[in-house]
Amino acid sequence: MRHRVKGRKLKRTSSHRLALLRSLATSLLKHKRIKTTLAKAKEARSFVERIITKARRGDLHSKRLVMNEIKDKEVVKELFSEIVNKIGDRPGGYTRVVKLGTRLGDAAQMAILELVDYNEVANKKAEERKAQKEQKAKEKEKTQEQQSAEQTTE
Repeated sequence: MRHRVKGRKLKRTSSHRLALLRSLATSLLKHKRIKTTLAKAKEARSFVERIITKARRGDLHSKRLVMNEIKDKEVVKELFSEIVNKIGDRPGGYTRVVKLGTRLGDAAQMAILELVDYNEVANKKAEERKAQKEQKAKEKEKTQEQQSAEQTTE
């Protein structure tokens, strides 16, 4: 029975697992979204949410606790200055896991782990791609209309 057993082992030793979670947390806070396996994303989600909750306090002790987990000073500065301000009064749920499907090589379940309030960057890119696709579709329709008009006149 698994009573009171938290977390996934991810087929790693405890030190390797901790290093993996620290690395995933650093990458997520640096890039605002990462692509990884579903199990790693779910584990990293709880790890990162605890770090962000500590950072919301903003005092020296919480800063030292966060720096104990995240070794990159620039990421810690960004966390305390930008990310915490953007999160604001959100009572939790700072991250989102989006399932992607399976990876071709080994059929592992893939997912995107992202910070909730930072999806505007991705949305802007998606809107730009959508606008480009619409423009290409309009150009294609025009060329088809011109070709059909030329064929009817001949």
